[in-house]
Amino acid sequence: MSRRDVSRRSFVQAGVLGAGGLGLSELLQLKAQAANARSGKKTSVILFWLSGGPGHMETWDPKPDAPAEVRGPFGAISTSVPGIQFGELMPNLAKRMDKLAVLRSVNHGSGDHTKSNHWMLTGFEGPAFNAPDFREQRRPSMGSAVAALGGANHPGMPAYVGVPHLRGGTDNFFHYSAYLGGGYNPFVVNSDPASEDFSVRNLTLPAGLTGARLEDRLGLLQSMDKLKRSHNKKMTDLDQHHQKAFDLLTSRRVREAFNVGSEDAVTRDSYGMHTFGQSALVARRLVERGVTFVTVNCVPWDHHGSSNRYQTEEGSNLLIPPLDCALSGLIDDLEQRGLYEDTMVIAMGEFGRTPRMNKYAGRDHWGRTFSVVVGCGGMNMGQVIGRSNPHGAHVVNRPISPEDVAATVYQHLGIDGENTTFDDLLGRPIPLISDGKPIRELLG
Repeated sequence: MSRRDVSRRSFVQAGVLGAGGLGLSELLQLKAQAANARSGKKTSVILFWLSGGPGHMETWDPKPDAPAEVRGPFGAISTSVPGIQFGELMPNLAKRMDKLAVLRSVNHGSGDHTKSNHWMLTGFEGPAFNAPDFREQRRPSMGSAVAALGGANHPGMPAYVGVPHLRGGTDNFFHYSAYLGGGYNPFVVNSDPASEDFSVRNLTLPAGLTGARLEDRLGLLQSMDKLKRSHNKKMTDLDQHHQKAFDLLTSRRVREAFNVGSEDAVTRDSYGMHTFGQSALVARRLVERGVTFVTVNCVPWDHHGSSNRYQTEEGSNLLIPPLDCALSGLIDDLEQRGLYEDTMVIAMGEFGRTPRMNKYAGRDHWGRTFSVVVGCGGMNMGQVIGRSNPHGAHVVNRPISPEDVAATVYQHLGIDGENTTFDDLLGRPIPLISDGKPIRELLG
């Protein structure tokens, strides 16, 4: 095919998304049909997804007085809030505890990566790892639901973005839209912002294809769609959505949002010149310009020492310091730019790790209690909510479910999860939230 003969396929390739070849017009196709369930000011969420399950003893719920086999290889340090301690590898976040809240009693009881991954990303229990449908997403992810209900905070921006990618980790399958349809899947960057050749390929026109030529092809594609619709009653009217896809593909605002290289060196260094840090910086740039929900995919955290996994000490030293730097840099930057009031930052994996170290110097899977960290200037910060027992084995008070966490995210975004439903593939109304409640201690 010559460069002059730009077909429909070429147009879609020019704007293809990273997740499963999803096209830009498909991303936007159903947007016009969505009821805007969000209310009030333009709030946003940045989710640090720690796939594999970080150890709560090594991070936000250390047990310095427990026996060595429970305490693990690291000590605890004081934070800016008296009486609250973090793991010693988080000195920057410890200084910012007054700007954070720690949920130490999140639980669902499962040690199954697949089931728990789905549970934390959607609020609902997922399929078991050994089930025939173990990759089938039963409910939409929080990001996809938000994209369907309210869209982006600024016209022309994507509503839901994944950076640097949504691969890796363990059973990291459930970031997508389920029965809402592919139009609400995330825009996936699929490039590392810390690399010298960082480029969002999904927003780059093929060589020789200018904006003017692409616009000519857009008219041709719309004519082709009209012809197809006359022969296929299932053909959806894509004219409007092709135009929106074209606008996104050629938008200076969208391209500029991903231009992390335009940041000064001091700002970039404050996040850390690594994948976690620079992805967090991209997330700030995105929410600042109108993206509603960004997932920063930070992997891998499955540190049980066996099956070619990191041991606890090795994995913690590798991943916790960059996470500490990235989260701290993001909080400071959001505050300085007046964005922290309306931006909810949340860091979590699918579960925690076992109270006792195993024979491989690692910790195994543990869903009976684990920690989730929340930051938001518009919420009640500087507190620990819930408590695990002295060995971090089970909840002592104030149990919090994955659905409670999801309900809190929706509440922050102005979405009434309990009174919002989507139709599934059989046309049955499925509630966004069934039993969960927004965490009252955070919201006042």
